[in-house]
Amino acid sequence: MIEATMRTLRGNQVLRFLLAGAINTLFGFLVYTAAIVIGAAVWLALLSGIVCGMIFNFFSTGGYVFRELGWGRVPRFVFCYFLVYLSNLKLIEWLSLWVGNAILAQAILTLPIAALTYVLMARFVFFRKPPA
Repeated sequence: MIEATMRTLRGNQVLRFLLAGAINTLFGFLVYTAAIVIGAAVWLALLSGIVCGMIFNFFSTGGYVFRELGWGRVPRFVFCYFLVYLSNLKLIEWLSLWVGNAILAQAILTLPIAALTYVLMARFVFFRKPPA
C-alpha cells in the first residue's frame, strides 16, 4: 500500500506540487502571519513571505515537482512570483473588507493562489518543449 502510494506520488506531478506546495505555503503563511502580528503592513508581510520562501520554492518546485532546475528559468520564476504577489495582494485587500481580517483573508485565498501558482509554473516556468 505504501509502495503503491509512493509510486503514484513519484509519477504524478500534480500530487508532487500539492505536497511541495503545502510545505511552501505553510512556510510563507507563517512568515506572513508573524509579520502581521508584529505590526507590518499587509503588503510588507506578504512580500516578506514570498521573498523568504522564493529560493526554497524554486528548488522544491523546480527540482521535486517539475524535475527541472535550469538556472535559465529563474527570471521567469521570479516574474511569475511577482504576478502571484500582485494578485494575492489585491485579493487580500478586497477580501479583508468582507472578512475584516488580513490573516483570515490570506487563509481563504491559499488554495486559489496555489492553483494560480501551479498554472503559471507549469505553463511559463517549468514547461518542457515537445520533442522535435
